[in-house]
Amino acid sequence: MSRERIFLFDTTLRDGAQTQGVDFSVEDKRLIANTLDRMGVDYVEGGWPGANPTDTAFFADAPRLERATFTAFGMTRRSGRSVANDPGLAGLIEAATPAICIVGKTWDFHVHVALEIALDENVEIIADSIRHIAAAGREPLFDCEHFFDGYKANPDYALACARAAHEAGARWVVLCDTNGGTLPHEIERIVGEVARVIPGSHLGIHAHNDTENAVANSLAAVRAGVRQVQGTLNGLGERCGNANLASLIPSLMLKPGFAERFETGISDEGLRQLTSTSRLLDEILNRAPNRHAAYVGAAAFAHKGGLHVSAVEKDPRTYEHIPPETVGNQRHVLVSDQAGRSNILSRLRDLGIEVEPGDPKVGRLLETVKDREFQGYSYDGAEASFELMARRALGRLPEYFAVDSFKVMVERRLNANRELVTVSEAIVKVTVDGERLMSVGEGNGPVNALDAALRKDLGKYSSYIADIELVDFKVRILTLGASGQQQYGTGAVTRVMIESADRSGNRWFTVGVSPNIVDASFQALYDSIIYKLMRAGAPAGGAVPSDMAG
Repeated sequence: MSRERIFLFDTTLRDGAQTQGVDFSVEDKRLIANTLDRMGVDYVEGGWPGANPTDTAFFADAPRLERATFTAFGMTRRSGRSVANDPGLAGLIEAATPAICIVGKTWDFHVHVALEIALDENVEIIADSIRHIAAAGREPLFDCEHFFDGYKANPDYALACARAAHEAGARWVVLCDTNGGTLPHEIERIVGEVARVIPGSHLGIHAHNDTENAVANSLAAVRAGVRQVQGTLNGLGERCGNANLASLIPSLMLKPGFAERFETGISDEGLRQLTSTSRLLDEILNRAPNRHAAYVGAAAFAHKGGLHVSAVEKDPRTYEHIPPETVGNQRHVLVSDQAGRSNILSRLRDLGIEVEPGDPKVGRLLETVKDREFQGYSYDGAEASFELMARRALGRLPEYFAVDSFKVMVERRLNANRELVTVSEAIVKVTVDGERLMSVGEGNGPVNALDAALRKDLGKYSSYIADIELVDFKVRILTLGASGQQQYGTGAVTRVMIESADRSGNRWFTVGVSPNIVDASFQALYDSIIYKLMRAGAPAGGAVPSDMAG
């Protein structure tokens, strides 16, 4: 039996950016887009070209996606302007994306109050705008803003707007629950009625989460006929957020009533990337992941003591609705060291590190991981640091150079122009092949100065790291001190996450933890360089291991 195709449309880079406290950089957007593309999402909406400097810069150097259709977002032409003379539509066409999604009013109340135009003129605006996009050779999509509120108020008019977009050539007519106030039974009824007029193969759903029903509403819409689902990673979005793709995707792919009827563009391997993708977004946003998030949370498959553990060890299906590995998560039997060993072995296999299950070094690595996580390290988003730690524990990491000492000075003073400036200077001493090298670096901050000094002269290794670029630097203050005591404010432990890249397009994340932010930063910098040397196949240097690197 053939299954119907469900298309997944991600709006994290636009709707997610409207979340309070979220501010994506251009590099953040590029990383998220590429990650979604690798996972197998069908559409990645990049934002609104020209709306702000970040989006403008992002579209000017758009990511090269292999699977997903890169999409620009904007609005219909304005009243009183032709499509050829509308600057908003011109900016969308100039963005040169394969698809363009425009939003327009479909609630008669908004047409009267917000646009202050006749109802028929609004319908004409929608059709004109869609035809203009199609004529430019782009795939048109139309977001029916406040569709469900409009349909409940005036079903004939809301439907007329949607039909105008479809007849003008819109590939997708997306029904938006913009206020997030519609409930699943209403969604299913209204979508079913719309699907009798517009084929479900051209209908989408865009649900907000103001009643905590965005995922349920999206699934109800699929049952009623829509074949495109829009949402954001981790449910980001304005107010209470949008439909959470981290919950929607596995529900569509794995759950009875959906899995046997529908298929998505995401493969089993792509689904296994779901947890890491979710946690990567949280690291980018510099916030703690929701441990209790469905499917991807650290506690989603955690079992603690008593009857649950006994039952799970006999048959995981007793307390797990899916195997956690299906979505890239892990089972946590909190009283079982054996479960921890299994997790370590699984991660080593993923890294291509073969080791015998009974090797005592695996047990020592497990204890190291537990101790490090207790101290505040997090390896979910720092796979490079985890791989280095694992290879060290297994005796499979060459020693390249030893760090003897480092020192950082920060000076705030008046320059020659009587302007207040802050400058940093770092001194790093290393030993390479028995030769002691000292480098001095300056920067606009202590981390920048440390990076400059550490990479300035590493002898025979300098050529291997010449193309490293520090793409991002994030700091999180942890309340748990190294002693296990709660610490707050300036006395708390600091976790630093660094993202590095090279000219080959490789990217990797490293982590450092210390009560001293400079020390934590140095640990992450050191790991970044060692990881690059290892991946580049640099020869060992015969260095004596140093505790200076953390």
